[in-house]
This record gives sequence, structure tokens and C-alpha cells, in this order.
Amino acid sequence: MSFIFSLIIGGLIGWAAGAITGKGVPFGIIGNIVAGLIGANLGTALLGDIGPKVGGFAIIPALIGAIILIFIVSFILRAIKK
Repeated sequence: MSFIFSLIIGGLIGWAAGAITGKGVPFGIIGNIVAGLIGANLGTALLGDIGPKVGGFAIIPALIGAIILIFIVSFILRAIKK
């Protein structure tokens, strides 16, 4: 149950980060989940475990990490297309 809940929360974090940045995450729902999970780890590594927690994720660092990840991925994809 907690694994599924973590995937749902990761997907919501990835979706929210994509909505905030205005950039779509590649691969739809799977991309949102991956962006949320990797972004949560990145944000926690950078900012620590601050703010409210849902499903084992500190929401504020997870969201900031996912936003950073989306900017990095969009930069790389834009550079590859040129």
C-alpha cells in the first residue's frame, strides 16, 4: 500500500512542478512520477527534510527538487533538438 501511495504522491509532485514551470514533463504520467520521485530525492539532498510530509516526502523540498529537475531535463532536450 505505501509503495502505491508513494507513486501517487510522486506523480502529484511531478505534475505540480510541471504546472508551476509551464513545461510539460515528457512521457506523461510515468514522467510525472519519475520527476516527482527523483525531484524529491534531489530536493531533500539540497534542502533537507523541512516542511510538511506526505507519503514519506517532505513536500517543499520535493517540489523544489522536481522543478529543478524539470528545468535541467528541458534544457538538455532543447540542446539535443538543436
